[in-house]
Amino acid sequence: MGLRYVLSALALQSELIPRGSRTFVFQRIFVVFLVLGTLVGIVVITYMLYTAYRYRDGEDRADDGVDRPTLGELPSVGSGGGGRKLLPSFTLSVVIVISLISWTYGTLLFVEEGPSAEESMEVQVEGYQFGWEFTYENGHTTDGVLRVPAGEPVRLRVTSADVFHNFGVPELKVKTDAIPGQRTDTWFVANETGNYTAQCYELCGAGHSYMTADVVVMEPDEYREWYANTSNSSSAS
Repeated sequence: MGLRYVLSALALQSELIPRGSRTFVFQRIFVVFLVLGTLVGIVVITYMLYTAYRYRDGEDRADDGVDRPTLGELPSVGSGGGGRKLLPSFTLSVVIVISLISWTYGTLLFVEEGPSAEESMEVQVEGYQFGWEFTYENGHTTDGVLRVPAGEPVRLRVTSADVFHNFGVPELKVKTDAIPGQRTDTWFVANETGNYTAQCYELCGAGHSYMTADVVVMEPDEYREWYANTSNSSSAS
C-alpha cells in the first residue's frame, strides 16, 4: 500500500500524467495506445516487407554468398552471429512495454484517487428500491435530482438503504457500487451544461428499470445561487 501511494503522489505531480475529467483521461489513454500501436505496426510491417524483398527467391538470383536465415533456425548470439539484433530489439521492447505500463498505471491511479477534498464538492448518494437520494454538504437533500456545477470536480459517496445497487452515468464516465452498510467513492467532472440520466446497473428488483435520476449540470454561478437558497431540508429538486 505504501508503494502504491508513493507512485500515486509521483504520478499526480508529473506533467506526463493527464489530469482533468474522467472522459479526458480515458481519451488520452486511448490516443497514446493508438499512436504507439500504429508506430509499432508500421515498423514491424515495414521490416517484414524489407526482409521478404531482400531474401526473395527467384530463378535469376545469383549466389551472392549471403548467409540467409533458414526456417526454424534459432539465431546465434555473438559478434558475427545472426542474433546480434536480438538483444537490442528485445531491450527496446522491454523498455517500451514497461514505460507504457508505468504510465498507464499512474494515470489510472489518478482516475481512482481523483481530486483532493479541497478541490471538489461532496455529495452523499443513497440508493433505495427504486430511486436515488442525494445529500449535499449543507444537509440539503433531494430525491431523484442531482444538481452540480459545470467544470468542477464532484465527489460522490455512494451507499444503499436496502439491497445492492449500482450508480452510473454513462455520459460522464462514472459508475460505482451502492452496497448496504458500506460507502464507495467515485468522482466526475461535467464539462458541459445539460441534463444527464443516472441509472442503476445492478438488477435490484421489479422496479430496477425505473430506478433513474436526473443529473442537472448548471453554470457555476447559477449553481451557487441555487445552492445558497437551499437549507437542511428535503425536496424533489
